[in-house]
Amino acid sequence: MTPSQQPSPHPSSPRPLPPTEQRNPLSEGLDELDTLGVLKVMNSEDHAVLGAVANALPQLAELVDIAAERMRRGGTVHYFGAGTSGRLGVLDASELLPTFNLEPGRVVGHIAGGQAALVNAVENAEDSVAEGSKVGATLGSDDVAIGIAASGSTPYVRGALEAAGHAGAHTVLISNNPQAPVAEAAAAHIVLDTGPEVVTGSTRLKAGTAQKMTLNGFSTALMIALGRTWRNLMVSVVATNDKLRERTVRILCEAADLPDADARKLLEQCSGDLKTSLVVSFTSAPPSDAARHLEETDGSVKAAIAAITAAGAEAEAEAGTGPGREDR
Repeated sequence: MTPSQQPSPHPSSPRPLPPTEQRNPLSEGLDELDTLGVLKVMNSEDHAVLGAVANALPQLAELVDIAAERMRRGGTVHYFGAGTSGRLGVLDASELLPTFNLEPGRVVGHIAGGQAALVNAVENAEDSVAEGSKVGATLGSDDVAIGIAASGSTPYVRGALEAAGHAGAHTVLISNNPQAPVAEAAAAHIVLDTGPEVVTGSTRLKAGTAQKMTLNGFSTALMIALGRTWRNLMVSVVATNDKLRERTVRILCEAADLPDADARKLLEQCSGDLKTSLVVSFTSAPPSDAARHLEETDGSVKAAIAAITAAGAEAEAEAGTGPGREDR
């Protein structure tokens, strides 16, 4: 029996309770356990998260490819959620700037109730279809709208996805309910089937953990697809403190196989920019040329190196066959 196949306690209801709202028979005596016992039950139930996310990977890969294609055309990605789901979306979006130097506004998190809802419960915010619609309608045909809802029934998320879809955006629902009613408002539905929570209805537990892992996977794979890494190194990091500046030196040493002193000197020549330093190291191009090619390739070290290498090969070929050569 999969987590979502747990029987509903209210079979006569018009619509069965979503799995995340059902009572978990494996944790019914939770308050009778000692602290270690409680933690063991939670840890055991958390194993369902890995399987749920693994089952969703093929659909998640499709979403990454669609989002990458649209972002290359100048599009943006938007998360929509309420409560825990909304906070996770805002968190994931906000971490992309310092980690990958992503420009503001490229990936945006929206939470029902606005900024105040990040730390306080805003009454009835998630029930507002109109609030979601208002934001979703601002998207365009190159954008991606991702709704996040454990139960898959949040009106705010429905409003956002419906309006975004009408505006031409690609729409996806990520939920923990295989029968999510809001799925009908999206072009695709990514199901994270984590089943009932250890504490009934507390979706900050398994459901939230699965959503966090899924968003981590989505945004990281998206940044890799857009060239914001070099191999497995975080080369787009924004060095805003001593710890990160030292990390920048270590990354350059590892990536370009340079001694510490040489890496520091190269970084200084490139105004402290790690990606420019990498391109210079691998191509011997002047820092200004490396920076220009990075700008032309949307910050991709791999693409900038390829462009400079191709331009050099073309120049050599022209020099070898041009007028005045003895072998003409």
